[in-house]
Amino acid sequence: MTYTEASMDALRLAGDELADATVATLFERGEVGKFNTLMRFFSTTGQDLPEGLPEVAREYVHATSTPPAWVDWGEMEKARLFFIDNNVHISTALSFASMPACYVVPHVAKLLSATHSLKYPSKRMAETGQFTVYLMQPDAFEAGSRFIPAAQKVRLLHASIRHHLRREDRWDTESLGTPICQEDMIGGQMMFSIQVLDALYRLGIHMSIEGADSYYYAWRVVGAMLGVDQNHAPPDLQQARRFSDLYMTRHMGPSEEGAQLTRQLIDLYEEVVPGTFFDPVVGALIRYLIGDTCADWLQVPRTPWDTAVKAAPALLGVLETIEDRSPLGAWALDRLGHFTTLFELSSLTRGRVMHYAIPEQLKKDYGISSTVPPTKRWTPPAPTTPF
Repeated sequence: MTYTEASMDALRLAGDELADATVATLFERGEVGKFNTLMRFFSTTGQDLPEGLPEVAREYVHATSTPPAWVDWGEMEKARLFFIDNNVHISTALSFASMPACYVVPHVAKLLSATHSLKYPSKRMAETGQFTVYLMQPDAFEAGSRFIPAAQKVRLLHASIRHHLRREDRWDTESLGTPICQEDMIGGQMMFSIQVLDALYRLGIHMSIEGADSYYYAWRVVGAMLGVDQNHAPPDLQQARRFSDLYMTRHMGPSEEGAQLTRQLIDLYEEVVPGTFFDPVVGALIRYLIGDTCADWLQVPRTPWDTAVKAAPALLGVLETIEDRSPLGAWALDRLGHFTTLFELSSLTRGRVMHYAIPEQLKKDYGISSTVPPTKRWTPPAPTTPF
């Protein structure tokens, strides 16, 4: 698959027909509040839909209640094992590489600043973490799981943002494209896959080629369930790299919204970390993972910790070697990572389940363990030259 400026321009205008039509009907009939209230009680796969749910919503839920027919469940299990083996590192990469990478795309930062719910960084990060944890459960696609309902609601959340911004003429579609368009949805898929793998590599985490492939595959499945047109989505890591390079080259840059969101992110994690001595580590880690240029665009402060944090790969490399050579060590580190991830998520959610709802209005300003020997490790290729 070849990505060009022309093909990317076409993706900038496309939305998600099914979700967009559902949301438009709910707003036209004044049923959004009723939908949100009732859907709070629909949180697990296979659960009976609540009485009184609008018919158009009932049809949408049925139409999106199963994963794509092409899913390779063997690959999904490999992805789950990869997550278990690297969960705390993946959480770190999501928080300090993926989210800042989103903020360095000005129109995405503008979208993220446009909804009331996304004004609060703890809620935004909690929703992202909770969604990933749901995805990587062994029963993620079986009856009783929480992943599919969460994906269904996130898809409608995106559609509602498109609905608001276009209906109220508060978005310059000609210059910015359709809000949360196909290009941005695929770009988001890259943020949570390619960017995570790159961050793990920079941290010195030992990853197999097969593990990296499977992790990307899982996010490809997620993309399909969130409305990404699979005719245009990168089918593998090589194609994903080409898309990601071109997407970032086309759009990344400084913005007031991006700097503000980054400041909120840093403040949030400085509150989570006990005391104040280690507070500068948060900004230093972001700078290390996304690079000085992007960090400067996001106004990440420079501190003496910027040099110290570069020792992280050496320290993590020692732990990775212990994990590779000792089954007991691998088990202990996996359990520690599991509990660390749960602690972080618990700190963000404060013990609550995060509900993904359709925002009924926008801010006034805008009117949004590897089975392969570790000797075969994944190394990211050099950036490709955009066409």
